[in-house]
Amino acid sequence: MTTTTRATPTGPTGTGPSRSRENHVTTGATVWLTGLPSAGKTTIARELADRLREEGRRVELLDGDEIREFLSAGLGFDRADRHTNVQRIGFVAELLARNGVTALVPVIAPYADSRDAVRERHGANGTAYVEVHVATPVEVCSVRDVKGLYAKQAAGELTGLTGVDDPYEEPVKPDLRIESQDQTVQESAAAVHALLTERGLA
Repeated sequence: MTTTTRATPTGPTGTGPSRSRENHVTTGATVWLTGLPSAGKTTIARELADRLREEGRRVELLDGDEIREFLSAGLGFDRADRHTNVQRIGFVAELLARNGVTALVPVIAPYADSRDAVRERHGANGTAYVEVHVATPVEVCSVRDVKGLYAKQAAGELTGLTGVDDPYEEPVKPDLRIESQDQTVQESAAAVHALLTERGLA
């Protein structure tokens, strides 16, 4: 069931607001933030990472560009290579999460079957997995255009841009859907944190 973004973070019963910075949670989890280019995935993930680290959590942020450079060098952007890239990221994330780390993954992962395969891998290993759809409309993303991709596509310098001339299959039932254009980064990160807290993962 999809959770709304206005959820209020609540701690486990009995912890109260003065909970120790040494968080009681030892279970890791993968938090996959999917959405269009410039949707705000990485910005939200960084804000969430800071908050979790302040609470004593072990956190790793798996940046898509870094993965492409160091783990998926040589892969292109056709459907097969995108699927392979997502599976590699999913493998690393699950390995980290299985060992008590909260792995934050702000990666587009445009195809539903690729995301489903990652979720299934986590389920098979009993590892917590949370899918967050950062559902920023393409009209907003193209104005933000953090990396200049939309401008290049419009100028004919780039093809295969997800959500424009390449498919993006929106999650049907994500664990959380965020309308980032309607709230601050802090509010978006707080919504994810609230869900993690509700599930005993933060």
